[in-house]
Amino acid sequence: MSDSPARIRGTNSSIETAAKQLRKTQTPAEKLLWQALRGGKLAGLKFRRQHPVGNFILDFYCPAYKLAIEVDGAIHQTQVDADAARTLQLEAYGYTVLRFSNEAVIQEMEAVLGEILQVVDALTPSPSPKSGRGEQE
Repeated sequence: MSDSPARIRGTNSSIETAAKQLRKTQTPAEKLLWQALRGGKLAGLKFRRQHPVGNFILDFYCPAYKLAIEVDGAIHQTQVDADAARTLQLEAYGYTVLRFSNEAVIQEMEAVLGEILQVVDALTPSPSPKSGRGEQE
């Protein structure tokens, strides 16, 4: 039986099932960051956790800015190339990817949240100057 062509973001049922399972088994660092992000606690930004995108599952995702946040444990030290390839592919899809270590989330939460806000600020389009309002050419 094939997956429905209407699947969102090119996922399949096994990816969606895996995402649901990951929501139930978050790491301590993921739990801590989720508490800081959920419900718009960070500047009113809406985040999703363990969000499927194609064959990937993003730890956290802010759809308003196409911002993916990955919280990396020790295993990621052995898969640097795979993580870099994943980041490149997500960026090719138009996503911005931030990576934080478990230690940074646990020990430096304010700095992590500050960096997220800096990236959101950089991704926020500047208002275009109003033309024709008293400006002389």
